[in-house]
Amino acid sequence: MGFSVRELFKKYGDKVVVDHLSFEMNEPGVYALLGTNGAGKTTSIRMILNMLSKDGGTVEWNGGPLSLKTCNVGYLAEERGLYPKNTLMDQLMYFASLRGLSRSEAKERIRYWAERLEATEYLYPQQTGAKAPKPKKADELSKGNQQKIQFMLALLSDPELLILDEPLSGLDPVNTDVFKSIIHEEIGKGKYLIMSSHQMATIEEFCTDLTILNRSKTVLQGNLAEIKKSYGRINLFVKAEQELRPMIEQAGITVLSSVGFSYQCRVTGEEQANALLRSLVSQGITLIAFELREPSLHEIFVEKVGEVHEES
Repeated sequence: MGFSVRELFKKYGDKVVVDHLSFEMNEPGVYALLGTNGAGKTTSIRMILNMLSKDGGTVEWNGGPLSLKTCNVGYLAEERGLYPKNTLMDQLMYFASLRGLSRSEAKERIRYWAERLEATEYLYPQQTGAKAPKPKKADELSKGNQQKIQFMLALLSDPELLILDEPLSGLDPVNTDVFKSIIHEEIGKGKYLIMSSHQMATIEEFCTDLTILNRSKTVLQGNLAEIKKSYGRINLFVKAEQELRPMIEQAGITVLSSVGFSYQCRVTGEEQANALLRSLVSQGITLIAFELREPSLHEIFVEKVGEVHEES
């Protein structure tokens, strides 16, 4: 079993919005589709799901064309897409029926996910007076709680392939943790996930492989761990009890930022960092922290996208 996108292409008039995107997943996990605003991420997702026609390319699942007939797909869109004046339960039951769930099975899964997503009060309102409680409608919920319902819709069919477009956007820290725990569970079940997000720390937490798009083109692609390893350990954090900037700069190291006696630096490699460490220790400097690390995905993203903008 596997998922692949080959030479996906889309243009409007003379403007190319997705320029021959290709990637594949040969085993379960999380693939990240990243990019600047307008880079073509959401357009690519819509073509993958056949919500938008392709001008070129193929999308395959298990060796054949991807469709709802060949693959059980769940999709959480970036835009809120609930019907505002319909009750939440009616919408959940309706979409469950479209995915082939019986009423009893749909009710069981809705109850499970309502409890898991801490949304029971919106789907099963409690009677507090003589009048029966009115069923909740979508426009009575906050954006974050609407997102819970849409995530529930994506999960109801127990999908093999789960596509999440900005899944954590607009969530408070408590609900962010709820969503993250569910995503971890889906990964543990051996699901295939495609995730698009501007939150680089979230992508680093979940994904193994990625593609970065900028202005419709792929500017970086591969395994995240290998990409970070290729940069080497070039980020140095130093914290002490006294001013160190002159000594750091004398060692030929660039200070990127500093707060008090804490310094974020860029080094050429471990040799330069170790030379600074030896120098500071020999001078009797008391160090609170001295950490050498690989660049973060955020730093890599900014560098790769910045390179393209400079070339343009």
